[in-house]
Amino acid sequence: MVVLNDGVTGAAELVDEYCRAFGSDSRTVCFGTDHEPGSLDESDAIVYEDLKLAIIDHRSGDDNSAAIASNMMNSESVDDSFPEFYAFVDAASPAITPTFADNADLTWGLQAIGVTNVQYTGDGVKVAVSDTGIDIHHPDLRNKIAAARSFVPGKAVDDHNGHGTHCCGTIAGARKSAQRPRYGVAPDASLVVAKVLSNRGDGRQRDILAGMIWAVQQGAAIISMSLVRAVRAGEPFDPAYERAAQFALNNGSLVIAAAGNESARRFGFIAAVGAPANSPSVMAVAAVDQVLDAADFSCGAINGNGGAVDIAAPGVGILSSWPLPREFRSIRGTSMACPHVAGVAALEIEANQGLAGAAVRSHLKSKATSLQAPQRDVGAGLVQA
Repeated sequence: MVVLNDGVTGAAELVDEYCRAFGSDSRTVCFGTDHEPGSLDESDAIVYEDLKLAIIDHRSGDDNSAAIASNMMNSESVDDSFPEFYAFVDAASPAITPTFADNADLTWGLQAIGVTNVQYTGDGVKVAVSDTGIDIHHPDLRNKIAAARSFVPGKAVDDHNGHGTHCCGTIAGARKSAQRPRYGVAPDASLVVAKVLSNRGDGRQRDILAGMIWAVQQGAAIISMSLVRAVRAGEPFDPAYERAAQFALNNGSLVIAAAGNESARRFGFIAAVGAPANSPSVMAVAAVDQVLDAADFSCGAINGNGGAVDIAAPGVGILSSWPLPREFRSIRGTSMACPHVAGVAALEIEANQGLAGAAVRSHLKSKATSLQAPQRDVGAGLVQA
């Protein structure tokens, strides 16, 4: 991953020049605001013009590739470089029996965030979900899909993992299922589904970035990302994700991401908020349990320079949609908290026409209910509809 200077113009031409100089036969894909991405696997070099980022494949033992990398790093046009990382499904340990059972009308999470008397349903608001895809045949979701695209090579958008379908359901599941209580925060919101994680639950950074830009192009007001790369104590935020999140904000979209599940609070260990949630321009969501305490696994704000928790939401024993034939399942994780916040954001955008981007983040934080847990763990508090 090569981070170019903000002032660089013609990023694609610059990368092509370096590739040609060292005999590379690469074809550069320029993915900008007005360009739909082609295959991200057919080129040795990929350029995201709007983000001033490039990805150049570095094959082990390839002298040309190594020379290209070395010379680019010595160029005044380059700010930084680092390996392209993978991200993973933000999944915690298996489901637990909830302390408070869902009632006949609402899941406990929807009760906690106060949807009971809310008149809005997210109508007219597009919410993107960057995850493992969606079960396009699920009866509660099949009519909610405004756009869907897979960025995983060779795989359709259909979800054979379950994680993406679960997150989509928490955002826009049916108002009242025939078999289950209401579990969708914004049942009339439209879903923009970007499959950026494989059916195994992992995904390349290039695909995740492409999915973010595509979601903005589709007009998504919110981009919900329940995926994470764990970071070390003291590690700075990832500049690639930060640039993508800034691009989204500049185009009226807010990225909301799961803080991560690497903590083990019962043993006194709190892990840092992971990427991309630790980027300053991303809204980071922690998880709380049924007694509104920070969930044992939920990461906390132990890193500075962007690694804060913004807000918290229900993330333990969360019932939502699951690929057929199972149809429903309860699981836990900050992955489950993130779409609660994305759903509430959709309600707020419908209720407050013109609310967009960074203003949505400020609005959600200003309305949050204070909790007993430290700000380090829950940010402004529990999200409220």
